[in-house]
Amino acid sequence: MRTSKTESPATAGLRLPEAPRSIRKGSSLAQLLDREAIECLTGNIALVHPAFDAAGFQRDALEGLGPLSILRRGEHLARVLRRHLPPTYEDAVALLIRSLTPALSHTEGLGLGVFFYLPHVSFVATYGLDPAGNGGRDPFETSMVAQYELTRRFSAEFSLRPFLIRWPERTFARLLQWTQDQDPHVRRLCSEGTRPRLPWAIRIPAFLRDPSPVIPILEALRDDPSEYVRRSVANHLGDIAKDHPELAFGICERWIPGAGEERNWLIRHAVRHPAKKGMAAALRLRQLAKATPRSQRGGVQGWIDPQAPVSSADSFQGIRQALPGHPWTTKSGGRRGVRRC
Repeated sequence: MRTSKTESPATAGLRLPEAPRSIRKGSSLAQLLDREAIECLTGNIALVHPAFDAAGFQRDALEGLGPLSILRRGEHLARVLRRHLPPTYEDAVALLIRSLTPALSHTEGLGLGVFFYLPHVSFVATYGLDPAGNGGRDPFETSMVAQYELTRRFSAEFSLRPFLIRWPERTFARLLQWTQDQDPHVRRLCSEGTRPRLPWAIRIPAFLRDPSPVIPILEALRDDPSEYVRRSVANHLGDIAKDHPELAFGICERWIPGAGEERNWLIRHAVRHPAKKGMAAALRLRQLAKATPRSQRGGVQGWIDPQAPVSSADSFQGIRQALPGHPWTTKSGGRRGVRRC
């Protein structure tokens, strides 16, 4: 097991299980939530909740775990947590938050250890919508606090989806606030969690029909100082382009005047798939985004070199195919050399 480099007295002793930094051939993602992870989860909760039935939790958590995929393991462990934590949702969430390791201080090289928190986000997604499980009180604020904290350690992009379906106005209002948060993990959630075609996540039919309500979030994040956030915005626009190409292309066209190098990269990345299919509008946008002089971007005179070299990507299967370029799934966790689309 390993601990954070930034322990405080409140978090001393809290642990994450050992995990590889990237997918290994022949290995299963389900192994990330195995016996060691369950022991770690048990120990973390017991540290903040001495009355926790550690032996009973481990017994129930291991029962039937073997054949389950990683997503099903996350759901299974969430159900077991529900049986062993206090019956009122907000009390259970308070304990889970206290058991979290310190927030991530970086956006690169995260590795796969963060999947340890998949049961936590599954817990919020499954039990965070029902007032009946919260003593009749509205659980929305408790769930938003939980997702804020979890996304700073893993990602709440999966657990956010049910809230966007059940309470779209309230959830959008909170996300718009979070676009101004100082933590890039929180800002990224605003884009990633609302993607129409987020890999592994449940679809949101309303977004597939009409993604326009999400555009203000993308507008707020298009020039974010973090590449981690901007890449999510680009992938989000790429999702929109699959179902509403004219809308996505129109947004990109509107973003080109006055664009800097980073926004131009975002535009090229967003339309890369329709461009590969030969769509004239996408090819034109990529050319425009490549040809913007630096002098128009407030930088040094000259032109972007669209052929800047980049090292070849690894070819792992599974999650790397599902989440291409994601910091969880790359060896470096982020940028390799000079970016190129």
